[in-house]
Amino acid sequence: MVTCPVCEGTIDVDEEDVDEGDTISCDECGADLKVLSTDPLELESAEELEEDEEDEEDFLEDEEEESDEDWR
Repeated sequence: MVTCPVCEGTIDVDEEDVDEGDTISCDECGADLKVLSTDPLELESAEELEEDEEDEEDFLEDEEEESDEDWR
């Protein structure tokens, strides 16, 4: 059993049936959740992770553009 980080509902998951990086869904709210770790079982909203990754990519692209401009 683990708690959904989105709705705080209880999710019945066998820790042995999931691996780090897997995606599961919350039965109560339907959120897609990514398994961050299996010992202990830790989940995060897959949507939040995607947004964080996009923000990080945008930041890195901006940094590269600025360093190219500084070089010139």
